[in-house]
Amino acid sequence: MNELTISLQQKSGKPLYEQIYSYIKEDIQNGRMKSSEKLPSTRSLCKYLEVSRSTVELAYEQLLSEGYVKAVPYKGYYVTDIKGLYQIKNSSREYQEKEQSQKRQYLYDFTPNGVDLRGFPYNAWRKLSKECLADDKAEMFRLGNPQGELGLRNAICNYLHQARGVNCSPDQIIVGAGNDYLYMVLTTVMGNHHKIAFENPTYKRDYQLFYNLSYETCTVDIDEQGMDVSKLEQSNADIAFVMPSHQYPLGIVMPVKRRLELLQWAEKKADRYIIEDDYDSEFRYKGKPIPALQGYDNHEKVIYVGTFSKSIAPAIRVSYIVLPRILLQQYWEKSGFLNSTVSKVDQLILQKFIEEGYYERHLNKTRALYKGRHDRLLASLKCLRTQFDISGENAGVHLLLHCKNKMSETELIQRAADKDVKVYGLSEYYVKQQMQKQATILLGYANMQEKSIVEAVRLLKEAWTEKDA
Repeated sequence: MNELTISLQQKSGKPLYEQIYSYIKEDIQNGRMKSSEKLPSTRSLCKYLEVSRSTVELAYEQLLSEGYVKAVPYKGYYVTDIKGLYQIKNSSREYQEKEQSQKRQYLYDFTPNGVDLRGFPYNAWRKLSKECLADDKAEMFRLGNPQGELGLRNAICNYLHQARGVNCSPDQIIVGAGNDYLYMVLTTVMGNHHKIAFENPTYKRDYQLFYNLSYETCTVDIDEQGMDVSKLEQSNADIAFVMPSHQYPLGIVMPVKRRLELLQWAEKKADRYIIEDDYDSEFRYKGKPIPALQGYDNHEKVIYVGTFSKSIAPAIRVSYIVLPRILLQQYWEKSGFLNSTVSKVDQLILQKFIEEGYYERHLNKTRALYKGRHDRLLASLKCLRTQFDISGENAGVHLLLHCKNKMSETELIQRAADKDVKVYGLSEYYVKQQMQKQATILLGYANMQEKSIVEAVRLLKEAWTEKDA
């Protein structure tokens, strides 16, 4: 073969050598070029296509490296037998995943789980990603430490000590892809013979996870200070799952006295522990930050859990757990063989993000952004003060409205939906349903612009204060 009729596109954006490579590769895969067939010499092909010889050589070298052709000394390039090569072809049919249910799209959505991704530091993350991948480091792509890379654990440890008052060392920290994975690891460490008490109401996904992991679970009602320790004692549970810094969904901040009572409960028996989920503790808009419960613990009774999903982005999928030292040995005996579920590349990027001050700046920026929306929502809700009480403000990313009149939660939600506004009822967070004195609605504001908040509240006022027909 002395020539190949390849129509090269000078302005396609695809390099010329890659166009030549793709053309020859497709001819070989489709059988138009047979095994042992000779390719044109680089000299003759470059003249025929009117390109530089180096362009053709690059295309041939790529084909050679992938095994599509072989070079015979002093003779040239020949097509090889490709039966043993991987050939990945585009499917003629594209599978479209069907949604389990078509969810209605609302004009305004007060989801309490929202995160504003428009404020994500894309430039900083892109810069750090390039830096981490700038050098050809094979070590970067090997399996790392099961607990997570030491550099990241050091960075997390320093952050927790300074920002949350957590007392720990890097060897106590385990990094994993999300809280769910870390709770499953905790199951292998502690065994599932424990009884776990959850606050009621609570984040039901965590409750369901432990229930599905074959734990005996129960609920303990909470008062205005958090989990009622006397009722916890009566439950015969040996693990208490709490969110003391900002309870979800009620937004209660557990005072020091109740925290000490909870720690005293745990200290009474050797096998009692407290799981502290430090949910959205980074966002506090009034007063000094509340230290983590773990910081008050002098007897290694608190298992501390945190995540970057709320403070950076859900897709980061990096969470961490701080184990008491008595459980650390059990971790290495029972779970030390489990590989880390977070890639070393992502860990290094996050480590640099924290160490080089990007995380601190992002937190401060996000806190200011959310505070502005929090304040705007409170100001907008003044028009509803005669019909609703407000609680759970000054921290987190949502607050609660307690209806003073006799409207039910269902009616409140439906009236809002009729105005194209999505709100959320407190009842869905109760594991053990209770008779509520007042219908209560959750309003999240993290993913809403201030103008949208004002307009959405105006629509809620119309929906909830208009006269019944």
